[in-house]
Amino acid sequence: MLITEMLSRNACMYSDEVSLIEREPAKDKRREITWSGFEEQANKFANVLVERGIKKGDRVAILMMNCLEWLPIYFGVLKTGALAVPLNFRFTAQEIKKCLEAVKVKVLVYGPEFIERITEIKDNTSDVTNYIFVGENYPDNSANVESFKDLLKKASSKEPEVEVIDADDAALYFTSGTTGTPKPIIITHANLTSACNTENRHHHQKHGDNFLCIPPLYHTGAKMHWLGSLIVGAKAVILKGVKPQWILKVISEERATIVWLLVPWAQDILDAIEGGEVDIDEYNLDQWRLMHIGAQPVPPSLIVRWKKHFPNHMYDTNYGLSESTGPGCVHLGIENIHKVGAIGVPGFNWEVKIVNDEGKAVSKGIVGELILKGPGVMKGYYNNPEATSKVLKDGWLYTGDMAKQDGDGFIYLVDRKKDVVISGGENIFPVEIEDFLRAHKDIKDVAIIGMPDKRMGEVPVAIVEVKPERELTEEDILKFCQGLPRYKRPHGVFLDKVPRNPTGKIEKPKLRDKYCNDMSQII
Repeated sequence: MLITEMLSRNACMYSDEVSLIEREPAKDKRREITWSGFEEQANKFANVLVERGIKKGDRVAILMMNCLEWLPIYFGVLKTGALAVPLNFRFTAQEIKKCLEAVKVKVLVYGPEFIERITEIKDNTSDVTNYIFVGENYPDNSANVESFKDLLKKASSKEPEVEVIDADDAALYFTSGTTGTPKPIIITHANLTSACNTENRHHHQKHGDNFLCIPPLYHTGAKMHWLGSLIVGAKAVILKGVKPQWILKVISEERATIVWLLVPWAQDILDAIEGGEVDIDEYNLDQWRLMHIGAQPVPPSLIVRWKKHFPNHMYDTNYGLSESTGPGCVHLGIENIHKVGAIGVPGFNWEVKIVNDEGKAVSKGIVGELILKGPGVMKGYYNNPEATSKVLKDGWLYTGDMAKQDGDGFIYLVDRKKDVVISGGENIFPVEIEDFLRAHKDIKDVAIIGMPDKRMGEVPVAIVEVKPERELTEEDILKFCQGLPRYKRPHGVFLDKVPRNPTGKIEKPKLRDKYCNDMSQII
């Protein structure tokens, strides 16, 4: 069953029940939409696109912050047989232009936050024939820009007469770009359906659950976790804002049962509790049954702290990447909290291997590259057979992540293949040092990168973000690192903010550009 068919089924079975809620605590705003309203809005938008000549295989880009309209627009695109192209809200005007032209987008749907960026490129961006604005304040100088709200008033709510099958292309997702130039990934309708099945099998969503969605919907992560709720017609809350007080307030008021957090947000919640900024006894949290984390390695010390304050929570961690249609190809499992630190075991319907540079499986305990096979593996990179052939081999997806497996079969992520620091011929995995440093009570975040070294080739250095109102010197940190084996100890420390993308991954290319390209910095 296609995910668009799941929506139609929910609209029939749960017509007047709430499907989505939007909360914006900063403005004390709340909006909601029923399942029938969700389906009607998706159908209307699909018909708007068809009237503008959009057909199967065309591309429609979505450049919006999380909001109540986001998912109905996405489903409307899918119902036409066109490919939805969600865009990163952090992209500059020129990056947006490159993405639009790379996949020949015909329609761009955008929100008020992007008026200036779109105005900058609108008159010299090829292929885009229609711009649709979603928001209350219609932009000035809006030639060739139509209002989403006005278009829907005139559109038919009937299901568009377009045949879409499992094998059809559904979406193009640009990689996060933490390891280089973002590439568009082709996701099929079958891939999306597989994400529904995997997520629901892992986290056992029921119709009465309520999923709190915080991460950006343009990324596969948040959306694919939500698909586990879609399949059972469970509602979800879209939260605009990530302050600990807002997260806890909305969980309490909307009776959320499942929350997916990124590591920085979980840390912020714990810091706020332990710093006395919030009192969890003031919130109604008894219904909150599951907290899970993905998108990056999870420090075991974080979960120890979490269970201290939320002892009754089930916990899971999820591993995935855009090329695997998001999270779930590896997951810890809520019954395996004793293995915190591992990313887990193969997910539902997935196979996993750890291989050497020749593609041969390595023994347990040996570090190698993690490769995956399953129904969520992408079709390939759009119009890029060379890049596709490098990561798809005999049905296996080569992730570029280095991992090892313990005697019980649990997989531990060691690092990105490109992030490994090779010092004097010795492989040093930054995640191990980062986990060690995050155990320091005054450290908020840390990143380890390789600094060019005349003698050793490169050596590890630490970029350390200190918690607010705490004091740490470079000397304090280097002294703390005496607890590491000598070859893993950072050769230098920079006190700075650790940049992360919207899905929580450390943006190490930015740090390398900042600290490693200045030849005077070479140790």
